[in-house]
Amino acid sequence: MTSKTTLPYRPNVGALVFNPRGQVLVARRTDMPGAGGPPDEGVWQCPQGGIDEGETPQVAVLRELHEEIGTDRAEILAAYPEWLSYDLPAHLIGKALGGRYRGQTQQWFALRFTGQDGDIRLDTHQPAEFDLWKWVELAQLPHLNVGIKKDIYTKLAAYFAPYATAS
Repeated sequence: MTSKTTLPYRPNVGALVFNPRGQVLVARRTDMPGAGGPPDEGVWQCPQGGIDEGETPQVAVLRELHEEIGTDRAEILAAYPEWLSYDLPAHLIGKALGGRYRGQTQQWFALRFTGQDGDIRLDTHQPAEFDLWKWVELAQLPHLNVGIKKDIYTKLAAYFAPYATAS
């Protein structure tokens, strides 16, 4: 069995994408229980993903948006002041994330969505990571079923609250 203490964290970026009403985009994961079911089920998260070799976090977050939600029509407003890390549950160590990481360390960004809802397409990347998406109030984010990232989303909701206003 692989020990989590011998594995590194995977460098990652995350995006809190705000619409003009100050709501944040969340999407339901296709690889978690509840996917494909009623809209009130499943595990929800904000777009996120790994940083490629030689890529800055700022470039990575826009690339990840394009890959995961089909558009990069957004502008970066701010970055969380530190990297946030989480550990995988013990039963996923050595299995998830290619078996090479104990969890992820993430640079999170607030972004203003500059497109239209129709620009968001979950079918542009196969296999699709998400099957549904919606806009939610930022304060609601930590109360959704966000799996093991509840602590991270709680910190993000507090820090990025100034961006959750209508523009």
